[in-house]
Amino acid sequence: MTTPWYATRESVMHALDSKLTARNAGQIDRALESASRDVEQLCHRRFYPELDTRSWDWPDSQSGTSWRLWLDDHEVISVTTLTSGGVTIASTDYFLEPNRSGPPYNRLEVDLASSAAFGGGDTHQRDITVVGLFGYRNDETTTGTITEALDSSETGVDVDGTAAALLGVGSVIRVDSERMLVTGRTMADTGQNLGGAGLTASNASVTVAVSDGTAFAVDEVILIESERMLIVDIAGNNLTVKRAWDGSVLAAHAAGVDIYALRTLTVTRGALGTTAATHSSSAPILRWDPPGPVRDLTIAEAVAQVTNELAGYARVRKSGDGGTSERATDATALKGLRDRVYASHGRKGRVRAV
Repeated sequence: MTTPWYATRESVMHALDSKLTARNAGQIDRALESASRDVEQLCHRRFYPELDTRSWDWPDSQSGTSWRLWLDDHEVISVTTLTSGGVTIASTDYFLEPNRSGPPYNRLEVDLASSAAFGGGDTHQRDITVVGLFGYRNDETTTGTITEALDSSETGVDVDGTAAALLGVGSVIRVDSERMLVTGRTMADTGQNLGGAGLTASNASVTVAVSDGTAFAVDEVILIESERMLIVDIAGNNLTVKRAWDGSVLAAHAAGVDIYALRTLTVTRGALGTTAATHSSSAPILRWDPPGPVRDLTIAEAVAQVTNELAGYARVRKSGDGGTSERATDATALKGLRDRVYASHGRKGRVRAV
């Protein structure tokens, strides 16, 4: 994954009620890549935040006024530096528009009460340059912390239980000023062991005793020997779990065995225009959150693709005369979701007067 997805592998697996295997993980990842790009094409915009430097001709063929620059599909969240003709325009001398509570901004306008102006370069080519955070919106949620110091070359990030429960393959995270793309998750030793009398090979044996329940989180997946379990509740130092999770086999476990959890993230470092850097232990992890309807449509598109692949893009049914016929999967609900997402988050065309 080199370009962000708008949903995680785990969210699609939950929607499909699918068990994790290398085969279906690859299939879901392909579907997520296609679904994310399809959503961008539908909405005519990219939603993820990206630090970048971009330039425009000035004057250009669409200049309606001498003081307004339309950004079109290069919407901006925030601007670090604006220059024109090699001259820096102060942040107090231009406006980000439209004038509302926040991004995305689709144009820059020079404050007519200032002395600033666009133009002045030797030629019109790439006269205006914007350094900033491009995209739709930078909504972030603090999910937890890293548990070990990280140098600039490591691709494995150890996280705490809270982060492990809230992140998945496809998440875009930020540690300090560096963004990373989560491309995989593996088990790590939690440093705790199964306490009490252990566990029997029964779905009713659901209490995992640990030495410190605060080190775990609800919805975290743990591994005891070869059995995966999902934490559904925590009371003191007792974890209530769902046994034989994710297609693993129900088994008995003796007290004292190690407890592992999905707490090592495989990441792409220095993503989306940022630079790989060193980070101290306990640095907070912030997860970028796509708009809810965009996430929902990405999941729906990915589920539809996986389902259609499994059905050979057709369903077979018996006809009235005892024969067979084929029909494509019913996509009525998916079309309705597409229409709603375009209405709420699609970038509409500009109307110009002549």
